Amino acid sequence: MADPKPRVKVPKKAAAGEVITIKTLISHPMESGQRKDKEGNLVPRQIINKFTCEFNGQVVFSCDMDPAVSANPYMEFSAKVNETGTFKFTWVDDDGSVYESENKITVE
Repeated sequence: MADPKPRVKVPKKAAAGEVITIKTLISHPMESGQRKDKEGNLVPRQIINKFTCEFNGQVVFSCDMDPAVSANPYMEFSAKVNETGTFKFTWVDDDGSVYESENKITVE
């Protein structure tokens, strides 16, 4: 599998106090560890088990994921922005791999 690629959509600008919609998608197989390959061997479990979104160092959204989550997990959530800053998105894989993305937003 190629490295999971996170994609994030955050507005570039917002008004102070505005509630914005954030969309994330990461390319990842999310193998549950219960499927078998062509030879009948179990495909090893490999899932993203934690997702976190921080704004200027404070967590604004976080969730744990289980094997029932489909491949290429998509998240959509809202956040209220009061100041200019940076959103940091973090996905943690079962094997300890961490995938990150950052997006800046300007509050006018």
